[in-house]
Amino acid sequence: MSKIITENASEEFLHSLSNYCALQGFVEDQFGLGLIARAVEEGIDIIKPMGIMIFNMGGRPGQGVCQRLFERRGLRVNKLWQTKILQASDTDISALVEIEKNNTHRFEFFMGLVGDQPICARTAWAFGKAGGRISHALSVYSCQLRHPNQVKKIFEFLKNGFHDISNSLDLSFEDDSVADEKIPFLAYLAGVLNDSSGFPYEPPIGSKRFRDLIAGFMRTYHHVPLSADNVAIFPSRAAAIENALRLFTPRLAIVDEHLTRHLPRQWLTSLEIEDKKDNKSATEGITVIEAPRQSDLMIELIKKLRPQVVVTGIAPFEAITSSAFEHLLRVTREIGSRLFIDISDQFELSSLPTSIGVLKYLARTPLPSHAAIICGLLRNQVYTDLEVAFLISEEQTTFNALSRSVEILQGNTALISQYYYGCLFHELLSFQLPDRRPPAEREAEDVKSRDMIGFSSSAISVLSQSELSVRETEKTSILHMDVDQIFLPTPTPVKAAIFESFARQNVTESECDVTPNLTQFVKHAYNFTVEHTAEVIYADFPLALFNKIILCCIEEGGSLCIPAGSNGCYLSAAKFLNANIVSIPTQAELGFKLTEKQLSLVLESVNKPWVYISGPTINPTGLLYSNAEMKSLLTVCAKYGARVIIDTSFSGVEFNSKGWDGWNLDACLTGTPSFNVCLLGGLFFKIPTGGLTYGFLVLKQGFLADSFHSFLGLNKPHSTIRYTAKKLLQLGEQKLDLTGVAQEQGIMLATRFNRLKETLEKCGWEVIEACGGVSMIAKPSTYLGKSIKLEKDGYTWEAKLSDTNIREAMLRATGLCINGPSWTGIPGYCRFTLALEDGDFDRALDCIMKFKQLVK
Repeated sequence: MSKIITENASEEFLHSLSNYCALQGFVEDQFGLGLIARAVEEGIDIIKPMGIMIFNMGGRPGQGVCQRLFERRGLRVNKLWQTKILQASDTDISALVEIEKNNTHRFEFFMGLVGDQPICARTAWAFGKAGGRISHALSVYSCQLRHPNQVKKIFEFLKNGFHDISNSLDLSFEDDSVADEKIPFLAYLAGVLNDSSGFPYEPPIGSKRFRDLIAGFMRTYHHVPLSADNVAIFPSRAAAIENALRLFTPRLAIVDEHLTRHLPRQWLTSLEIEDKKDNKSATEGITVIEAPRQSDLMIELIKKLRPQVVVTGIAPFEAITSSAFEHLLRVTREIGSRLFIDISDQFELSSLPTSIGVLKYLARTPLPSHAAIICGLLRNQVYTDLEVAFLISEEQTTFNALSRSVEILQGNTALISQYYYGCLFHELLSFQLPDRRPPAEREAEDVKSRDMIGFSSSAISVLSQSELSVRETEKTSILHMDVDQIFLPTPTPVKAAIFESFARQNVTESECDVTPNLTQFVKHAYNFTVEHTAEVIYADFPLALFNKIILCCIEEGGSLCIPAGSNGCYLSAAKFLNANIVSIPTQAELGFKLTEKQLSLVLESVNKPWVYISGPTINPTGLLYSNAEMKSLLTVCAKYGARVIIDTSFSGVEFNSKGWDGWNLDACLTGTPSFNVCLLGGLFFKIPTGGLTYGFLVLKQGFLADSFHSFLGLNKPHSTIRYTAKKLLQLGEQKLDLTGVAQEQGIMLATRFNRLKETLEKCGWEVIEACGGVSMIAKPSTYLGKSIKLEKDGYTWEAKLSDTNIREAMLRATGLCINGPSWTGIPGYCRFTLALEDGDFDRALDCIMKFKQLVK
């Protein structure tokens, strides 16, 4: 479109095209239809939902252009009448000829009043010069809004500071079913972006609203009496299956051949199906046998091989009745196998869903303790490959462990993907009349299962000892100072990029290709050159990429050397995967930073070390590594042949950085084997996007690229998120809009840090100075050894405060959730995050003061 009007085109030039109006700011300006476009959008704002707009329009731009003007704004068009009128003799159409010369668009004229074949502007100009009379069409269009309330909401959002992206909006659809999905979602997204300053906190198990909607759909359409507490959200079906297998680490698993595509290759090539007594790692210990989906063949294999876990779908011809499912339940219960049934292929988001035998069974009988349901939501009409999955289990211990695996291995599920499918569920539930009858009673089968495989020892250790997220209940409200997310106001350019990514149609792959912009970003931020031979890998969350690196470390027989005082989520993930972890001591007087001396002492005695370094900003302490410190650490790593994971995921917001000049990694790596270094990061930490995440990993040539790709199942960002990322990176390169936002964010976090520090020190905490990031650490020196007694709802909780219970005590007493010493990895020190919503941050300070008053 930018090629049609040259950069130096003036308003006079545009006026010559239209004869009656100046530039209106719409893409239709180039056809002389800018004023009509403005009239349409003003009409959308004031017309009644079932109202009709009538337009009398000249057809010089062409019938297709005229109709598209209405259709892309969500209007149904009906041409009521058309005639031809002679072109005014005082109108010079040579400007239209010039436009045609530079692009493929052709204007529409006719020879005389009776010609019915359109001719282009150039032909019309030549014909007119030779004495001929030319005419153009005059049409009357009747326009009516499709989904009127939603379209009005979309344009209300665009009018509220987002006019620049209105030219990207396209609400024209050949298929009504696509319109029925996309328009309500865009209206919902517009409401979310318009009504709230930022994205809210959502637990790793999945949005409570989304889980409620799934349970509601199951109750309403399939008569399965579930609640949100039976539903966990996963990024994808593949992630749910892999997480389940890693949780149990079975000696042998049988998996439906349709579901093995994203499993690690090692599991599918191992032939060790006998039970071994030696302690194998989680990766080595799993053998997966592919099996046909047909139930009789699957059952025969189960009886012969006696697997500990079975993952299968139901063949189409067996899916309508529940008999195949019941047979699988019975056999796996007798053998002692855990069963995961995939219903993705049969599950329909429709007001007339087909019958599913598995759900028929669940309507009359609770799901046995050894079984769980997996469903990948893939089949939507609008966004190809946009996936979310959910898992259903009615056995609480297994359900809790499976849902925790999302937090440990993936981090979270993309929030806007949950919004999209949640919108579809909401539309379907709104369509239904509420059922006022009580749900039918289900008859529980009184059958005891054989002993089943339990969780792996590493999983038990993490689930029982690691500090994981605290879940809210209906009666509790929690203030979260324990998450690595930013809840500051989302700036307008970010909201615009998000909405545009979903509003656009026919986005090309090049418009979503983040890599060129990312390499520029990394070069500018850290002076780290990404050669053309390097490989850049993406995932929804940096944590998912970190876990794949840990699997490579395990496969190589390496040891993960991680400084004391590192991100507790990453440490829990490494423990869950059963990595060999070596802790590198750090010292309080140095701010718990990794030093050359301590690193050398550890690496001397470690075989095949993999060193993890969080920087430039260290999570959780918020301190910065200088370029000189980084160079000395990399020199030591090179000396001992260590592989290095540089994690920049929590960097980009430095607020007390006087005297810090940034990093020059290229210079630091001069003279060292740079192929032993990989760079892990996230794109959306510097920009307050809240609900958006985007992880990247740069692998230098030779850095285990083949091994990395053998561990499949990464959930890559959807094209909409890639489009948003590219857009924001381009704005960053041009230093437009976002530069000021980043500076404001730094100033705000510096103010937050000083306020929190002052409050904590008044209340007897020892604070470590922070220089960047969104977190800080402090020691509750005056509280340790003191007692606290709480009484609520007739229940008394009393404790003597220590390292192990300070987090629980503060949560019980005030509703404020922080990270304790078991998360920070530093005895005695707790972590507080700064990037809360304004009101929540103020309430958090009040909670800290209240806690002081409650401790005796």
